[in-house]
Amino acid sequence: MRILIAPDSFKGSLKSPQVARAIAKGARAALPDAEVTELPVGDGGEGTLEALVTATGGEYQTLTVIGPLGDPVEARLGLLGNGETVFVEMAEASGLSRLASHHRDPLQATTYGTGQLLKAAFATGRKRVVVGIGGSATTDGGAGLLQAMGARLLDMAFRNLPQGGAALVDLETIDRTQMMRVPDGVELIIACDVTNPLTGPQGAAAVYGPQKGASDADIRQLDTALVHFARVVKAELGKDCSTEPGAGAAGGLGFALLAFLGGRMERGVDLVLDCVRFEERLSEADLVLTGEGRIDRQTTSFGKTLSGIGQRARDAGVPVLALAGGLTGEMGDYRAAGLTGVQTIVNRPMTLEDAMRGAAPLLEDATRRLLEVYLAGRRSVSVGEAP
Repeated sequence: MRILIAPDSFKGSLKSPQVARAIAKGARAALPDAEVTELPVGDGGEGTLEALVTATGGEYQTLTVIGPLGDPVEARLGLLGNGETVFVEMAEASGLSRLASHHRDPLQATTYGTGQLLKAAFATGRKRVVVGIGGSATTDGGAGLLQAMGARLLDMAFRNLPQGGAALVDLETIDRTQMMRVPDGVELIIACDVTNPLTGPQGAAAVYGPQKGASDADIRQLDTALVHFARVVKAELGKDCSTEPGAGAAGGLGFALLAFLGGRMERGVDLVLDCVRFEERLSEADLVLTGEGRIDRQTTSFGKTLSGIGQRARDAGVPVLALAGGLTGEMGDYRAAGLTGVQTIVNRPMTLEDAMRGAAPLLEDATRRLLEVYLAGRRSVSVGEAP
């Protein structure tokens, strides 16, 4: 049997290459003679960088940039193995994972470091720059990224605004004379798996602010500031990108990339699967094993990794078995996502902390058990068939 292992990360526990290795061990325990191919993937959010570099045989470029609260951090670019694409994962520089829960500051967190990464990506000379937006600590509308690229965001006294989304309420004008543009011949793609607008009840502050530590008062303050930012940008550029799908992604980073740099939104999982030549690998597989930290209704509703894999595998007639740290919803939901079967990795009562700490051996064991049940089912169908 030829098994293609294509999982997402188990966020907070294992990155997708680690998940793929654990699943592969379980698959070989159940089927020692199987031909196993590991192909870690993602949906454009946190963890996609390592998945793409691993899957394409690429390499990293490491830089020191400004973190979400102004401290220097080490962040990586991904130079993919195709020689044409450089991948920027905004969470590397401006991600929530950069901050302890008690250090989160949604009013002042900045995307400045992501702007530094983007400038470095343009400097590589590659013709395709992909920015994966997700897992951000920020709600600054991408203002920090613009500042890193040379734009001056000025108040009424022509003073530079401080970092963070809250400061945008004082924005009067944007000086773009020294701002770096997208180099000629370079394609800028935004890998995004959400469709939120910049502002309002479904916007960046209201929907994602709480997970970044924002109180109700903070959310109102940030949304007001983003509304004002969008108004100034419309006056400056003569266009309004604030309502475009994905403008509110990553605290509004999508908005800045759309409005100022002319980026093109693409569904993150489709972009990633194309980069790793998933369909080519799929054509050589008899079974796909995948997984992510939690499988729920969002798996089918918002274009998550498993949904993208399931849809392509279903079109190719290849069954898909999925493993998850947590599992909610009805089986019909999973079938709709193209999954043949699903199983949680937890094999006994345990705390979430214990499950996350022991995720690798739990994955290995759950894969073995899932494959044994799947193979027993296939044998039973075969025996029951009429000659």
